[in-house]
Amino acid sequence: MGSLYQMEKDGLLDSLLYLGGVSGSTWSMSSIYDDPQWSTSMDKAVSRLSGPGVKLEDALAWLGERAKEEHFSLSDIWGVLTSAGIMKQMNKRHLSDEASRNATNPYPIYNAIEKHCFSHGPTEGKWFENGELLEKKPEMDMIKLQGVLGSAMAHEDTIRGLVPPWLNVSGHVDGAAEDYLRVYNALEKLVALTRSTIKDPEALSDLDELQQILGDKLKHNESAWLEPEGSEQRRSVFQQSSEELLASVATWSESLKDGAFKTHVSLLTKKVLPKIMTWEWGTTRNFLFQYQDSVVPTCLQSHERFHLIDAGLMINAPYPSFLGEKRDIDLIIAPEYSAGTMFETLTFARDYAAEMQKPFPQIDDRILQERDWPKDCYVFEGKENEASIVYMPLFNRRNCKDAEEVKAKMEEFSTFQGPFSQEKMEFVMETAKANMKNNKETLLEQIHKAVLHRQRKS
Repeated sequence: MGSLYQMEKDGLLDSLLYLGGVSGSTWSMSSIYDDPQWSTSMDKAVSRLSGPGVKLEDALAWLGERAKEEHFSLSDIWGVLTSAGIMKQMNKRHLSDEASRNATNPYPIYNAIEKHCFSHGPTEGKWFENGELLEKKPEMDMIKLQGVLGSAMAHEDTIRGLVPPWLNVSGHVDGAAEDYLRVYNALEKLVALTRSTIKDPEALSDLDELQQILGDKLKHNESAWLEPEGSEQRRSVFQQSSEELLASVATWSESLKDGAFKTHVSLLTKKVLPKIMTWEWGTTRNFLFQYQDSVVPTCLQSHERFHLIDAGLMINAPYPSFLGEKRDIDLIIAPEYSAGTMFETLTFARDYAAEMQKPFPQIDDRILQERDWPKDCYVFEGKENEASIVYMPLFNRRNCKDAEEVKAKMEEFSTFQGPFSQEKMEFVMETAKANMKNNKETLLEQIHKAVLHRQRKS
């Protein structure tokens, strides 16, 4: 939002044809596109982040309706709690609504990946796009879509990164332990997001008690966890631990004083706990099921349902949507806010492009040596059919005195934490604005070159 805000102020925003996002940036896109005129006034979109938020009862009313549907999954639960607790709005519009809205806004491109194909399919099936509409079906609203697009927790690799220090011992975090930690981390995140939707001191105190219960359960009998045992025995131990964890949440819920909060929590636990055990995310009808076309990889034809999850698990920036002839892009402006190693999204995109035989500009490997303390702007100029890329690290040599400060800032603003305080929101937005403002001339130069590039191609 900070980057878009500054581009509007500098008169650059209306040069954009597309705006693409993966993971958390799609939440921001969903929020700003709620205003049909957003690209002419970013102030309104930014101010909404500091708004009053959404009441828990409103979030649960939406959830109750979704729970009646055939494809109800954890993405619905995640979507409504992140909408209410982080983005502070319940956005019930649909993607198709964009077709008839303000054409001065960049065309939005949201990205997800199919879980089975991501884990087991060929590269061709990992990032694909729909074609023409053949049959109209009910659409997800933006609340559910937010849960699909920003669902990094859906994948097991994410859970491995959330292992508590005392259990992070080689040989002890096996599949059985991961199943348990998956349940624990899901509950912890749901408690944190629920907390952000309520203000009642007594209810907040009740949530503190639940958080304490969860922490105590995790650390209970640590020595037994760390003893080497047979795989079946360990699986049995962790299965029992998972069931005890969920039972403790149910007991806590029943012990609450009768009233609105207990009613809300009872609904939440009734809908959430069974889905946490099955770990089902992003369920939707597979429109490619048994579709007879050699172009469509087998992994996309073989199941009646898709399970759509966070595309950032593959590449934490939406480069694949902008490579090749389909969109015929001349310039990609790529603010870099991703978790992980600097330049990682860029090199992943380069490797993907090479495998898929898509054009991609040359990257000098010597630049990769600057990953710990990068500059604030890099330009990778394309030739012929390659788009140029302006790559802009959020934390860099201009705003951090050394590599240690970059590392500290990356940790402070890391992905897996609760909603930012007002102070943290303002800091990260001002940092992003400054990056855009400081590199305005570079952006103007590259936009001019892109125009010349287009003229030569046409």
